[in-house]
Amino acid sequence: MLRRMRRYKEEYLALLVLAGPIIVGQVAQVATGFTDTVMAGRLGPEDLAAIAVGVNLWIPILLFCIGIMMAVSSMVSHYYGAGQGEDIKDLMRQALLLAAALGLGAMLVVRALAGLLGLLQIDPAVSPIAAEYIRAVSWGMPAVAGYLALRFMSEGIGFTRPMMVIQLIGLVFNVVGNYILMFGKFGVPAMGAVGAGWATAIVMWLNLFMLMGYISVHARFRVIRRYSPGSWEWRRLGEMLRLGIPIALALLSEVGMFAGVALLMGRLGVIEVAAHQVAFNFASIMFMIPLGISSATTIRVGHAMGAGSLARARFRGTAGISLAGLCMLGTASVMLVFPQLIVSIYTDDMAVRQMAVSLLLMAAVFQLSDGIQVAAAGALRGLKDTVVPMLAIFVIYWLFGLPLSYFLGFTRAYGPQGLWFGLIASLTVAAIWLVWRFLRMSRSGATGPDALSVD
Repeated sequence: MLRRMRRYKEEYLALLVLAGPIIVGQVAQVATGFTDTVMAGRLGPEDLAAIAVGVNLWIPILLFCIGIMMAVSSMVSHYYGAGQGEDIKDLMRQALLLAAALGLGAMLVVRALAGLLGLLQIDPAVSPIAAEYIRAVSWGMPAVAGYLALRFMSEGIGFTRPMMVIQLIGLVFNVVGNYILMFGKFGVPAMGAVGAGWATAIVMWLNLFMLMGYISVHARFRVIRRYSPGSWEWRRLGEMLRLGIPIALALLSEVGMFAGVALLMGRLGVIEVAAHQVAFNFASIMFMIPLGISSATTIRVGHAMGAGSLARARFRGTAGISLAGLCMLGTASVMLVFPQLIVSIYTDDMAVRQMAVSLLLMAAVFQLSDGIQVAAAGALRGLKDTVVPMLAIFVIYWLFGLPLSYFLGFTRAYGPQGLWFGLIASLTVAAIWLVWRFLRMSRSGATGPDALSVD
């Protein structure tokens, strides 16, 4: 028992060393959106609404790019665990070619979405501002695709700190860029919300150049510095897409379910929507913790699989899942003990506060399920198992969770609490299924001397 506890302690430490910088970097990304919203709020309701509309159009495209490129982390972790440095170099050639195509495609899609705003019947005072904001952001999509390829390569070899530093620097530059471009400082004409779009695009390119510069000088990236241009290698490209497309679709399924609940909440009233936003925003910030652990779990499991140890991969996966669960028990406790204090940070409206407190208590309930499901999904990515989980996630969220939310919220007239109960139920079912799937996929070979090995 003591030996097993010591193994878990060592694995938890290894996971936290990897996950810590990822979590900080992701919080910096969330803070970037937060600062855009706060600074736009000083301009007026039209600019604030334009950014809100624009973000909801281009973020899904970004998530799709993230999902596709996450395949790089899974594949690199396997190669790194097997000591196949040349394969990492060959993979990166294909990943960068794919990133170039993906980034160009994402830029064109985002620009096309700007032209569709009229069909969405957006307020005429908001629509042209949102369109220009989206067009400005679109110029950064090729950069963000390249950055993601290099980021997931670095994470795949277990080096997560550079992205944390880069994201923090990017956050500072985003605030400065917003200040100059949105409000017209230092002789630059005031662009309002459109300036926030240009600041976002500039920071995307800045992040790419910073990561390229870091890779060019750091010893751990020596194999990548031997990169040379080449043509498509269809076998590796096919593997990236077979892994990445299901990840991207699973991400969009989960985000889409939450967006669907938010839209349904809009049918209940302004107070309900505001309360939902308060509770959901805080829960989203807390979600950065298990999301970082999920990425670290993918890396650790992938390294074990690359080294040919399924037993070690099973142990690392279960450790990652349990660590995420423990962390979310901590965040749930904060929500249960201090709901009034948390809500007071967001609003002074007493009606919104009262409703938000009740939803925040429900959010505390799904913290455990949410943490476990995302960590289990990360463990499965480490096994390169993405297609079946994607199909299951779609069924659970869209054919079970969203209809249940509608039934409880409207048919049974339980209101916001009914909508959120559908979220809780679907996240719980997803957590149970994903953990079962990982244990099943990693069962073979999980006994014997290797089951007690520690690297």
